[in-house]
Amino acid sequence: MVVLKFGGTSVGSIERLRKLPELINREEDVIVVLSAMSGITNLLVSIVNSISTKNIVKASTTLEEIKSKFVDTASELFSVENSEIAIERINKRIDIISAEFGNEIGEGKTILAQGELITTEMFSFYLNTIGVSNQLLMATDFMFLDEENEPNEKELPNLLRSAMSDSHKLFITQGFIAKNINGEIDNLNRGGSDYSASLIGAALDVKAIEIWTDIDGFHNNDPRYVDNTEPIEYLSFDEAAELAYFGAKILHPASIIPARKKSIPVWLKNTMQPKAFGTLISNNYLSPGIKAVAAKDGITTIRIQSGRMLQAHGFLKRVFEVFDKYKTPIDVITTSEVAVSLTIDNTCRLHEIAEELMDFGRVKVRKDCSIVSIVGHQITTTPRSITRIYESFEHIPTHMISFGGSSNNITFVIDAENKTLALQTLNTQLFTNKTHV
Repeated sequence: MVVLKFGGTSVGSIERLRKLPELINREEDVIVVLSAMSGITNLLVSIVNSISTKNIVKASTTLEEIKSKFVDTASELFSVENSEIAIERINKRIDIISAEFGNEIGEGKTILAQGELITTEMFSFYLNTIGVSNQLLMATDFMFLDEENEPNEKELPNLLRSAMSDSHKLFITQGFIAKNINGEIDNLNRGGSDYSASLIGAALDVKAIEIWTDIDGFHNNDPRYVDNTEPIEYLSFDEAAELAYFGAKILHPASIIPARKKSIPVWLKNTMQPKAFGTLISNNYLSPGIKAVAAKDGITTIRIQSGRMLQAHGFLKRVFEVFDKYKTPIDVITTSEVAVSLTIDNTCRLHEIAEELMDFGRVKVRKDCSIVSIVGHQITTTPRSITRIYESFEHIPTHMISFGGSSNNITFVIDAENKTLALQTLNTQLFTNKTHV
């Protein structure tokens, strides 16, 4: 069995929907995890925001836009008779959304779930109309969250197998969606559909998990800012997790965890170029050398300077307790005898955090920073690689450097305005001349 996940762009048009049956036609059993059609989730978020601000007119207009997109797709995808059936099903989901207009919706997770539900129902029905037998699985029948709002991985295998009919070899389900301990529709929040696919694959001990997007795998640099980047054919789980965590948008780091636990290969593929190799992530590819550069924006640095740090037992513990109190994760940390510097990307409680940290010493906050990370196997033990990396930052002011926390990563914190220059310079130093690999 394999799990195939297709993102919103992979199901975002009539042409792509019609090509999917070719990609999912396999000899082994297949579970297909679908995101909502591209653009739909953003529109649903807009509806939730409009309802929250009591702007029902705007919410209604946006809902009509969503309905039109799905109805137009169904009208073109199906015959006249079948399109009527599909549109009737779409309208039932639209009615669920409109019924929420007068309610206190909170985060609106019932509304947000409808994009995946409409997309999977329509695609499953389309497969049936072209003679491809399949079973539509509802994620809310097997993907449950525990008290900590984390997936209940212990119960997932039995729940999944109970939901799957022995008479089918192809299964269609939603990513992103779950049900919480109160029995309400919820979502995974972390990596969405990619995370769903990895959890399902680990629960069923599948042969492989394939993540299909609109790019041919991880690239060795960010193609939005750097020309002539190249896809990376092989990565270890650790390297992929580092790249995902520090800014590579193609995959969320949470998606790696369930697959790595079961040593299930994760293959990143391009729906628009299905014959391209993509990136294969597993435990088998531990070749030394620099693999890629990634950058993460929206970073704030916090520096606490205090003479009390000097040989003080428990100082760092008390600092970390402040961030734990406000549920704010830390990305990068460096320390000296008299100061500790760290970065965060969630600043919603920054004011409270800074105020409490002032009890420990002087606090300096710097906003509008970026993390630039260089990732590869054992790069911190390769002098030639380290020299090339540091030469790239010769003319770029650096606020923090994290070295040695992981043998797979060297991280720099710089002003966001210098990020593009850093990425381009690193590309020249590290990948134009590949003698260091």
